[in-house]
Amino acid sequence: MGIEIAWSVGVEATGDRILPTEQIVELADAVAPRGGSASGIGTNSYGATFLVYAEDREKAIAKAKELFQMAAQTANMPDWGITRVEAESEADVEIEPGFP
Repeated sequence: MGIEIAWSVGVEATGDRILPTEQIVELADAVAPRGGSASGIGTNSYGATFLVYAEDREKAIAKAKELFQMAAQTANMPDWGITRVEAESEADVEIEPGFP
């Protein structure tokens, strides 16, 4: 088994209308216990970013998609397909010069 590292994974679903703010807030409430944050106010999409631990990018994305789908069901979000996924590991993030 490999070493699990931290990944920040953003998952987004896009649809045909702008969702009410209350619905995005419900999604935020659904992802918060899983360490996630929600997005999508004022847009025709909704998304969430999760911090997950996994051995590689594929496993990190799979975990985040699962969390996203559970949260979307909990919040009764429209069943829109996932249109965007971004994953960044702690190793991908460039350290700013001047930071210790």
